Amino acid sequence: MTSEASSPSSPAAGPDGPVAYADARSRLLADPAVAGSRRRAALAGLTDRWLAGLFAAAGAPSGVALVAVGGYGRGELSPRSDLDLLLLHDGPVDSALPERIWYPVWDSGASLDHSVRTLAEARTVAAEDLKAQLGLLDARHIAGDAALTASLRSAVLSDWRATASTRLPELQELGAERAERHGELSFLLEPDLKEARGGLRDVVALNAIAASWLADAPRDGLEAASRRLSDVRDALHLTTGRATERLSLQDQDQVAATLGVLDADTLLRQVYEAARTITYAGDVTWRAVDRVLAARSSRGRRSSRLSFPFTGTGRGSGAVARGAVDRRPLAEGVVEQDGEAVLAQGARPATDPVLPLRAAAAAAQAGLTISYATVRRLAAETRPLPVPWPDEAREQLITLLGAGEACIPVWEALEAEGLITRLLPDWERVRCRPQRNAVHRWTVDRHLVETAVKAAAMTRRVARPDLLLVAALLHDLGKGWPGDHSEAGEVIVRDVAVRMGFDTADTETLAVLVRHHLTLVDTATRRDPDDPATVDLITKVVGTLPHLELLHALTEADATATGPAAWSSWRASLVDGLVGRAAAQLAGGYPFPADVEPTAEEERLAVEAARTGGPALSLHAQSNQDSFATEPMGVELTLAIPDRPGLLGTVAGVLALHRLTVRAASLRELDPIGVGAVLLISWTVTAEYGELPEAARLRADLRRALEGSLDVARKLAERDAAAPRRRGISTPPPVVSVAPGAASATATVLEVRAHDAPGLLHRIGRALDEAGVRVRTAHISTLGADAVDAFYVTDPAGRPLSAQRATEVAAAVQSALG
Repeated sequence: MTSEASSPSSPAAGPDGPVAYADARSRLLADPAVAGSRRRAALAGLTDRWLAGLFAAAGAPSGVALVAVGGYGRGELSPRSDLDLLLLHDGPVDSALPERIWYPVWDSGASLDHSVRTLAEARTVAAEDLKAQLGLLDARHIAGDAALTASLRSAVLSDWRATASTRLPELQELGAERAERHGELSFLLEPDLKEARGGLRDVVALNAIAASWLADAPRDGLEAASRRLSDVRDALHLTTGRATERLSLQDQDQVAATLGVLDADTLLRQVYEAARTITYAGDVTWRAVDRVLAARSSRGRRSSRLSFPFTGTGRGSGAVARGAVDRRPLAEGVVEQDGEAVLAQGARPATDPVLPLRAAAAAAQAGLTISYATVRRLAAETRPLPVPWPDEAREQLITLLGAGEACIPVWEALEAEGLITRLLPDWERVRCRPQRNAVHRWTVDRHLVETAVKAAAMTRRVARPDLLLVAALLHDLGKGWPGDHSEAGEVIVRDVAVRMGFDTADTETLAVLVRHHLTLVDTATRRDPDDPATVDLITKVVGTLPHLELLHALTEADATATGPAAWSSWRASLVDGLVGRAAAQLAGGYPFPADVEPTAEEERLAVEAARTGGPALSLHAQSNQDSFATEPMGVELTLAIPDRPGLLGTVAGVLALHRLTVRAASLRELDPIGVGAVLLISWTVTAEYGELPEAARLRADLRRALEGSLDVARKLAERDAAAPRRRGISTPPPVVSVAPGAASATATVLEVRAHDAPGLLHRIGRALDEAGVRVRTAHISTLGADAVDAFYVTDPAGRPLSAQRATEVAAAVQSALG
């Protein structure tokens, strides 16, 4: 519209005319002393005064109100924001009245979104259009009949709360659709500040949820995050002169300069940090909404269960004691409640520095996340881990990473409360760091987590899944430092590995993996893989076959986590071919473990067992001989017994009955007095959760099982049948393989790699017993959540198995593990 069209009733040059408003607006936007939220509020105030003047000049009668809705209703205007206005009336109005208000607005150059409705019409439109209803939730009076505006606000809020059970799922679906279209703001190089997940539109949704009274978002940092994104959007509007929400690469330097930020990377990092705060608040709040709505729809659920949905308030000891809340144990100090992992009543974060990692690992392995209240408490009360870390802390980190996709929401919860940088101070340099390479889908820190997720699916391919997962998490830490990130990363990872408590050999392995995580793919694509010099280069870099195995898996995990363009069947075939040639050159024997001299205690037990023909037990307790010690990574149990079929499975089954997890074990033969072989089994065990059992009770059950009066398999089956089913995570299937013939000259070596679970070793032992083979030596390791076991087996005559027989036995064990 032209100014001439409106000049008869509203002179363009008058004090309330569009020209005067446009000039005042331009001066305000050019004033360097007024910026950020102050400028948005000032611009809204200036616009309010102008519109109120237009309303008065238009001669509006009583029973009419001018109402700001949407973003303008919230009292904040960005330089290029639309003016969302509602002319509200309680009866017929002159059809020319709206034009006398709208025309000057158009003449000023401002974008206008307008409507004219009665209160009943506004409510009807809101009931039919969710977006319109959201806009009306922010209705704010500008001019005219204030009581009419108040009636609108009251009616809209009442309608919103009355229909929240149906409206909130619609709102959640809208958010999911937006995220699908616009992506996740935290990881985009050219993010949409408003529509992407974690953007300003999500803040509006969180405020709408709060207005429903069903739940409220975590407020710490949320207002600052929203303010930061709004500031960036303002600067984008000013630098481009357009009402755009997309922070394009070409505009980032100028926007950064306008905001006084060091550079475009720093700007993006601040945007990502704000978006993550909003995203996490949304995740917490929507989980609370889901719980409340599910409780409302459940028959017979007490109304008190609907209170305090996200804070954890109302879940005190009284409710638990009365049985009102279902809590199932996950790990020591951690239980499942309402679909989340929470702290047990007896948990004491202040005296248990491993608790955050234990809770995170238990949650991820169960396919849960950690409740907001729990993470907040852990962040507030837990003391830093000692250096080097206790063994349990390292194992729990590996267990967390080994959960794969289920690790991500747990990791995000820990990071939102600062627990990740507390555990790994070097993480701060890569947190929210952008990667200006179109191949990369993620920021540096998220790429590291995604690489660990990909590596979790490859743990059956390597003998040291723990080192693979940690290398995946740390391989790009050098990107936070100057110079080649692989070289810088090697230095960093040596320090981090020592702090984590890895020994010298493992630290060296991690350093090799980080330093050379790009070597395989670079060499395979740039050098002739058939050239012996190329193979020599790789073998010199990795040194050993286990290193090559780990580097191969890390290379693939890194590339597939980067994005589709970083990995292809062609690259995979080149790398596989190069690895195959290098492996053939490195291949050597799989030596039989060197004999270890028995300790005096082991020798005493072996002699006792040989003389009596029964079991001899030794339990290493701290002070009380009737209970286990509470060592962080387990208690030593040594058993000597004359060899017999099914021994390993029987003893492992008894431990499983007592909810003891085998962290490590070794089995070997001795003949201490020359009257026959005695098997010596050394175990390291921990309680699955709760207190460790009494030693006397365990000793009695072991004797009963060995005598045949305790049916271990039946007892385990009965317990499993009675236990409630708990959802868990999908894990790579178990792998049972026969080691090469050179592995041992006197036995056949079966390797088992599987996800650790109660009774796993019992099932393996039973399968070997049913296959009719003898276990001469065994080496059992639990690394995080992965079991990596080797069994040296022979036929009843003590000879290695034939190739066909070995394959059959391996298949039988595989079948037993499902």
